[in-house]
Amino acid sequence: MLLAYFLRTRIWQTGALEWWGRIDNQEVYLGRREFPLPPEQGDQWQVRATGDIFRVVDGEIRRIGRQPVEDFA
Repeated sequence: MLLAYFLRTRIWQTGALEWWGRIDNQEVYLGRREFPLPPEQGDQWQVRATGDIFRVVDGEIRRIGRQPVEDFA
């Protein structure tokens, strides 16, 4: 099976240009513009809508934490 961007994490983009992935057998929102394209080893980002922080480690996207998101008004 060929996986997108050489990741072992299954990811997809919706028609609303939102990125989602399957992490620990759950569908997880990975963000919109903050999602790195192409995602590469060591990339890290915070999803503005949820505060979740992700990092690409060993070819997998992993949730590494959550922090409050400042209001970008």
